[in-house]
Amino acid sequence: MIGMGTGAVFLLGVIALSTLTIAVSQIGLFIYLGRLWRKVEEQSARFEREVRPMLADATTVASNAARASALAVAQVERADRLFSDLAARVDETAAVIQQVVLAPAREGRALLAGFGAALSAFRELRAAAARNRALRADEDDPLFIG
Repeated sequence: MIGMGTGAVFLLGVIALSTLTIAVSQIGLFIYLGRLWRKVEEQSARFEREVRPMLADATTVASNAARASALAVAQVERADRLFSDLAARVDETAAVIQQVVLAPAREGRALLAGFGAALSAFRELRAAAARNRALRADEDDPLFIG
């Protein structure tokens, strides 16, 4: 190179070598990043393939749980209605029993009490009659000459 000194040529060579080194390192970096990108895509695809069935299973489990919960609620409500109806019918039956059985039983008990009172009255009359006879007999004894 005409008119250039050795120092300038040396520095120009250093600059060229540095530029070549940077270019080669950038090419290497791009190759490395390309491979890294492919690995990330492969891992992402594998992750999707493995996770998608699990998400589908989780969705199925959640929908089954919701269905089972709805069925359980319906059964509990049905049982509640059943026991409410049963309690109402037991109350109605108890009321009917009280009207049909207990009212005549009370009337029968009242009749028995009336018969008992009548018997007591007859006994009292007999006892009173016996006492009157005894008193008369006692009064008649001193008058008896015999």
